[in-house]
Amino acid sequence: MARPSPLIWLILILIFLLPTALGRFLLDVAGSLMLVLLALPFLIAGAGWIGWRILQSRLTKCAVCGASIFTDTAQCPVCGSQVSNDKQSKGIGDQSDSSIPASSATIDITPKDID
Repeated sequence: MARPSPLIWLILILIFLLPTALGRFLLDVAGSLMLVLLALPFLIAGAGWIGWRILQSRLTKCAVCGASIFTDTAQCPVCGSQVSNDKQSKGIGDQSDSSIPASSATIDITPKDID
């Protein structure tokens, strides 16, 4: 196998180093490709996170067995119970008393002496 001439390598190095139109174009292309390669994992991760949040918003939890199912089903495919479509089944506000507005709820703190 014949080795390439060092003249070819010198010409390629000079094209990159000299401020010619072709050298500037090749440097711009190389820089753009590097930028795309560095940004691609962040773009893929962002798209995956958005997809996961959309999928999660379309899921609900069965009150009987706890299985995650889509909100458009009326019956749980795991246990067969009827699924209600209120906010309690989605897991939003799983508190025992959600009828008290947050503005009227107070926390009473009483100081105690430490002996």
